[in-house]
Amino acid sequence: MATKPEPFRLCLVTDDRREPGELLRLIAAAVAGGVDAVMLRERRLLGRALFELASAAAGIVRGRAALLVNDRVDVALAVAGAGAHLPESGLPLLEARSLLVGRLVGRSAHGLEAAQAAERGGADYVIFGPVYDTPSKRAYGPPLGLERLRAAALINIPVYAVGGIVPERAAAVRAAGAAGMAAMSYILDRDDPGRAASALLLAWAGAAPDSAR
Repeated sequence: MATKPEPFRLCLVTDDRREPGELLRLIAAAVAGGVDAVMLRERRLLGRALFELASAAAGIVRGRAALLVNDRVDVALAVAGAGAHLPESGLPLLEARSLLVGRLVGRSAHGLEAAQAAERGGADYVIFGPVYDTPSKRAYGPPLGLERLRAAALINIPVYAVGGIVPERAAAVRAAGAAGMAAMSYILDRDDPGRAASALLLAWAGAAPDSAR
């Protein structure tokens, strides 16, 4: 039986816009900068292509970061990843849990009720947002803000803030009760993803961030 990984501080979420070779290079750099979870959110890849990307990513992050596969329990199992992350409307948690024994099962939540439902359903953690405005999350509605994050963080599983996460907002997110952060564009769109990841983690820890621009 697999041993369930510990909660993370900073999750890199991939954005479905890059070729596999480029994405793997960015993942390696981000993990070197301190990212301790990587969620593969590559919805355009199917079957073998997604499996091959996940296999390569697993080799890069092994021993350094948890690999989560978005919405694909089968692929997460096939590559011996840390677990799967389920969209708010994805596979029921009970069914995912029955398959991912000893592994992480996370859920996205775009509101307080969804976060509470994820806890009741047996999720190990929730990624909550968008907290701030960001182009990648506008399809999920207006930003939820810090007050809603604060309310969601009262549930008894870790809640991670997503949406518009930059170093200048890390302290506020942590003060609102988030267990950590999930970031996409701030890391992936930088010339130096490792430095960007380090800047987020330094800000989270309360140090003045080194600009990653």
